[in-house]
Amino acid sequence: MAKAVWHPSDSYIKTTRLYNWMKSLGFDQYDSFHQESVNDIAWFWDQAVKELNIKWFQEYSQTLDLSNGIPYPEWFVGGKMNVAYNCVDKWAENATTGNKDALVWEGDNGETKTYTFVELHKEVNKVANGLKNLGIKKQDVVSIYMPMLPETVIAMLAVAKIGAIFSPAFSGYKADAVAKRLNASQAKWLITTDGFFRRGKEIPLKEEADKAVMQAPSVRKVIMVRRTKSNVPWDETRDVDWKEIRQNVSDFNIEETNGNDPLMILYTSGTTGKPKGALHTHHGFPIKSSFDAGICMDVQPEDTLFWYTDMGWMMGPFMVFGGLMNGARIVVFEGTPDYPEPDRIWRLVENHRVTHLGISPTLIRSLMGLGDNWYSTRDLSTLKMIGSTGEPWNPEPWMWLFENVCKGKVPIFNYSGGTEISGGILGNVLVKPISPITFNAALPGMDIDVFDEQGHSVENEVGELVIKQPWVGMTYGFYQEPKRYEEAYWNRWENTWVHGDWVIKDQEGFFTITGRSDDTLNVAGKRIGPAEIESILVEHDDVLEAGVIGIPHDVKGEVPVGFVVLNKSNINEVLVLEELKTLSIAKLGKALSPSELYIVQDLPKTRNAKVMRRAIKTAYLNKDGGDLSALENPQCLEEIRNLKNFV
Repeated sequence: MAKAVWHPSDSYIKTTRLYNWMKSLGFDQYDSFHQESVNDIAWFWDQAVKELNIKWFQEYSQTLDLSNGIPYPEWFVGGKMNVAYNCVDKWAENATTGNKDALVWEGDNGETKTYTFVELHKEVNKVANGLKNLGIKKQDVVSIYMPMLPETVIAMLAVAKIGAIFSPAFSGYKADAVAKRLNASQAKWLITTDGFFRRGKEIPLKEEADKAVMQAPSVRKVIMVRRTKSNVPWDETRDVDWKEIRQNVSDFNIEETNGNDPLMILYTSGTTGKPKGALHTHHGFPIKSSFDAGICMDVQPEDTLFWYTDMGWMMGPFMVFGGLMNGARIVVFEGTPDYPEPDRIWRLVENHRVTHLGISPTLIRSLMGLGDNWYSTRDLSTLKMIGSTGEPWNPEPWMWLFENVCKGKVPIFNYSGGTEISGGILGNVLVKPISPITFNAALPGMDIDVFDEQGHSVENEVGELVIKQPWVGMTYGFYQEPKRYEEAYWNRWENTWVHGDWVIKDQEGFFTITGRSDDTLNVAGKRIGPAEIESILVEHDDVLEAGVIGIPHDVKGEVPVGFVVLNKSNINEVLVLEELKTLSIAKLGKALSPSELYIVQDLPKTRNAKVMRRAIKTAYLNKDGGDLSALENPQCLEEIRNLKNFV
């Protein structure tokens, strides 16, 4: 049973946006409020957009229409709005907020650039004019293959302002992965850079973009931002310099889009190598993101939101919309959190007075053993919350972060949802106690349950996380693949979204995610999430991080295999492996403990530091890994591949 370690005081609770909104609606207890939010989801989301002060060009006539079925809800029927107006224009037009900082950028080398809402408004208008003059029109798809630069945010907002659709691609992708996404979306336009900087080194991007476009006949023009100022290949008939499209400084007559007009396609990697394109709308993803950030995480207009991410991951657009739609400042960071020294992320908090910081558990595991002076000498007093997403926690790093960086006072907001959700399903709402690694609530408006294999609700045992009603921000399907969307989420139980996470809900109401249900091991009929085994392995003092997979077994069906990275060199590896085997047997029993354990130099991770177990498994079994282009460190797979040769 989870035990809370952070308890909000009554005075603290009364300062939160969530409490004050609940109070205005007649509630002072979260659980009764949440119940009402799912008893009448149309009422709830109508109230939510009013609380967020969403500006409509034309008011909606009906909050929710389910005539096309629960998998295809129609929200805010007849409403017209544009996310760019709600992110920038409405703040720029207000004399009180216009000169307030909207966006702060920090480069890999420490250089910074700041835009007020008025300045950001002017830049977005310039680019929107330039894009329209190039021939980009409503519902054209514009792919954005860029690192974290101010121009990346400006491009997203300018495309939205025109009424076109943007599709961000992870800046670490190589040409083939970018080409897959260009072809899947039939993008006509690509915005990229000459390159960017990472750990002091120049990373070329234009060459990869050119290779991708060679494989994508739909692309008409490539627009390039000059970041590194390097000489790059240039096609006079196809390529356009970013500075050339910024010439028209006049206002832009914003497109009054229907709320359900497509805004963004976010592609996620699939095990088959074919990415899934989650389609999002103007009144979907941005409203859910701004609600979760503003109401649940308590981002207010005077705050600064910084999530360490890439725009190709969900949390990139989440930060943009979650911050700007709440009138807050966002920090966009080109570099890495431990370069040039391990205190880089804490320096960012100090220098930009960050109030809401977003990290991953793997990042904290990598920093916690490097010494206290890297964070203790930094002024972190502005922090109001640390958000965490991407993977389940282990107890030790969660408590290290809470006790050392948060000083036992700053809450950690565990946040779990996904690209297709537009934000979170589970979270740590700030009006309830928080316990390590768990989630203290389903977020408002999210009607969730935990099902066993027969579709019955269960408590105190592992089950499938399901959502029983639609929500604002639910993907509008997979782009041009409705059948794939229906099969992915709606084919197990009628009118029930099966999310793909294994979850335990205890009698105190805390939720623990034990892993992805497609990662979950079934060892002789016993189900166990890989995170549960990983948590035990990282209890060992010499283990920095761990990854666990299941491999086929003739008798048991499946057995766990563990991979660990040590935190020191010159360690007796044989002794460590023996101790890990003893520890896992003591904690799990022999049946569920790893049948094999290996020490490796590194585990495959995405750029936002999420361990990709699928990559470990396919490398270990010498199988095709599908789309692994999101990996930051693919070279580590060769070591895993050579550990054991499966036939």
